[in-house]
Amino acid sequence: MSRVANNPIKIPDGVSVDIGADQIDIKGAKGNLSMSIKHNVTVVENNGHLNFSAADSSSFSKAMSGTTRALVNNMVLGVSQGFEKKLELVGVGFRVQLQGTKVNLSLGFSHPVIYELPDGVSAEAPSQTEIILKSNDKQKLGQVCAEIRALRPPEPYKGKGVRISGEYIRRKEAKKK
Repeated sequence: MSRVANNPIKIPDGVSVDIGADQIDIKGAKGNLSMSIKHNVTVVENNGHLNFSAADSSSFSKAMSGTTRALVNNMVLGVSQGFEKKLELVGVGFRVQLQGTKVNLSLGFSHPVIYELPDGVSAEAPSQTEIILKSNDKQKLGQVCAEIRALRPPEPYKGKGVRISGEYIRRKEAKKK
């Protein structure tokens, strides 16, 4: 069984935590996040640390306490530091342009693909083939990256497509004559 819930979360300066009966609200410099807490998990704040424990001895409660601890830790990191992911466009003619909250992608189709960014996610394009997405919500950021990558996933023969920076693409050998 995992022991993730046994590690307390240190609350950094400038972050306030409000624990309700079934909800936790976290406020910081980068924004506000809230999450509902299952009744199987108890959260206690003492001396600038958050402690998590299972309400009973069932395996579901123990698992949910570790999951809740990991999600709340991501929330604390998000409102204090924020998260960012970098996407790379690999291919001839693949380009990205930002138009406010819209991302205009030229991905080799007969038409440009326009992706609307959700609230809480911002983008910047340091070059025509790179896009950096930033957010305080790790789950939302990962979902946006997955949706943009799904528009043109990297293919194994030439490696063309949208890839997350640092992602390894296993290349295949071309057909032999």
